[in-house]
Amino acid sequence: MAIIQATDQDFQSVLQNNERVVVKFFADWCGNCRLFSPKFKRMADNEEFAGVAFVDVNAETSPEARKLAGVSNLPFFAVFKNGELVEGAATSKEEYVQEMIRKTV
Repeated sequence: MAIIQATDQDFQSVLQNNERVVVKFFADWCGNCRLFSPKFKRMADNEEFAGVAFVDVNAETSPEARKLAGVSNLPFFAVFKNGELVEGAATSKEEYVQEMIRKTV
């Protein structure tokens, strides 16, 4: 599945239109964010996560989305189910992000 690029303007709409959502908050200057991008793409293409919307949000240009997810550091991942935050964490561990996504089942 393609990764959705979202901003403050359409973030709520993405949450409302998708039952299960995982968001990667990043910044252009964040090296770990760039290093995680191929892993995030691989997860988005993983059959196990077929019903999950994968979303990229630039934390620097989307302060409202950042506040809603409680972003504390980058990269930061947040999982939502039915528009409600399930869990959020600053991590660079692919396995941890996968476990977060599984909590939305």
